Amino acid sequence: MSEAVSAASEVSAGSAGSVERSRTLVLWCPDWPAVAALQEEGRPGSAPAVVLSAGRVQVATAVARAGGIRVGMRRRDVQSRCPGVVVLRVDADRDARMFEPVAAAVEALVPGIEVLRPGLLACRVRGPARYFGSEIAAAERFVDAVEALDVECRIGIAGGVSVAVLAAHRSMIVPPGGDAAFCAGLPVAELARDPAIALPAWGELAGLLQRLGITTAGALAALPLNKVATRFGGDGVAMHRLASGLAERGLSRRHIDTDVAVVETCDPPLERVDTAAFVARALAERFHTRLAAAGLACIRLAISATTEHGETVSRIWRCTRPLTAAATADRLRWQLDGWLTGLARRTDGTGPGVSGTDGAGPRPGLRAAPRAGAITALRLEAIEAVDAGRIQYGLWGSDGVREHRARSAFARVQGLLGPDAVLGMALTGGRGAADRIAVVAWGEENAAKRDPAAPWPGALPSPSPARIAGAARANAVPARRGMPRSVSVCGEAGCRVAVTERGMLTEPPAVVEGRRVMSWAGPWLLDERWWAGTDPAAHWRTARMQVIPESGPPMLLEFGDRGWLLEAVYD
Repeated sequence: MSEAVSAASEVSAGSAGSVERSRTLVLWCPDWPAVAALQEEGRPGSAPAVVLSAGRVQVATAVARAGGIRVGMRRRDVQSRCPGVVVLRVDADRDARMFEPVAAAVEALVPGIEVLRPGLLACRVRGPARYFGSEIAAAERFVDAVEALDVECRIGIAGGVSVAVLAAHRSMIVPPGGDAAFCAGLPVAELARDPAIALPAWGELAGLLQRLGITTAGALAALPLNKVATRFGGDGVAMHRLASGLAERGLSRRHIDTDVAVVETCDPPLERVDTAAFVARALAERFHTRLAAAGLACIRLAISATTEHGETVSRIWRCTRPLTAAATADRLRWQLDGWLTGLARRTDGTGPGVSGTDGAGPRPGLRAAPRAGAITALRLEAIEAVDAGRIQYGLWGSDGVREHRARSAFARVQGLLGPDAVLGMALTGGRGAADRIAVVAWGEENAAKRDPAAPWPGALPSPSPARIAGAARANAVPARRGMPRSVSVCGEAGCRVAVTERGMLTEPPAVVEGRRVMSWAGPWLLDERWWAGTDPAAHWRTARMQVIPESGPPMLLEFGDRGWLLEAVYD
């Protein structure tokens, strides 16, 4: 008996006789992005591997964690601790495509499974428990079916989907009616661990609760609900319900009253994944246009496909938040990728059995997936929906999709070209405009080497310029391209203005770059590392002056060995 079921059997031995009608089984494949990537590359699952996102570890296999690797580490730290680690890139399409055989193997034992995310699926346990004799026996069959694909998995069973996900993380079967007792002993941070059941704001909320001394889910559940709602809002109420073992919503096959399903006939039939991606986007837009007209937002999506042999395969995706058009297109593309890849590998005379529609168990002779052939029709249907007002958009109409795509693109570029291929700016300490900017790899922590809040005698007075024209010092900002251009500053008589050793102007500036000077301030003399003597690499002496010409933006000028330089401009 596998570890996934042996731990479960200790919790609910003898509970099969009182199976609740609404109990849910969740199958979880730990570290799935890394497992999927290893399988796709043909590497053994025992190899230490990490998946990097923005230069940091997003997922690490158990072998890698045993070697000291932790989530959030930088690439160089990972490779120094475990030189033989396999570094993999983030690829949501790959994760969903490789998970389809796992979902099909489970669906061969029970119908009506729902994919919460790649690596995590759920189903009602009542039918399998009755057919196989008990919940433990059903869990054993699911584990055997998945591990036959050389994939490790864990099983969790509880009254609600969210609690069952938490139970799967611990390979436990919660006794009927014991959801609240099970959740009470969990750390409050565990409630925000899995994105399939936790909202994005829960991570920050969990940190706040810990700082307030509320370290367990039981302590959170003990708080009055009205006080939680007043202090922490809707996220706090949802988190309180989960801590209390209450299901937000259960697995259900009921259809919404409004018909918002859309169908797309594929002519010619779909055989390529790239072609399917274009169809997915157009179909998702049509689907959400119909949803918007009905005032609905989808939270459970059914995707169905018909092959040229007339057979139909379907999959249900369950989401924590209402789906946007882009999120729907992503799930449709992932599913088509998995189906088309599976269809290309499958031969005609083989295939596992599938369950009957009554959920009693597998029936010999039926097929779990269509025979090899192209997809001729697609259907999107909202199984469950909420009012469209539940969707929270950004202040300017953005739902975060563009930001997510940008982050994904940056991470992919870094995965191909290295972490230094995408750079960002961070505020650091310094005296000049260019000195206060540090260049860091995108995604890395913006830990300033020089404290920007520390006192900097001789620093440029407020306000700071909006655009830096160049670095007066060649090593001020390593990634800066080029040098600042020279400018001419003259007095009334046409003589060039300079700065004396005592930090005074030889005469007031009257013309800069052929334009009359309306106003000026300074100069501010700066003599850095004067104790270094004549070493030009260390000793730096300069002076800055602000000038407002009669036309054009105000300028920040810097005077040094090369004369006057344009350092920055004000908007």
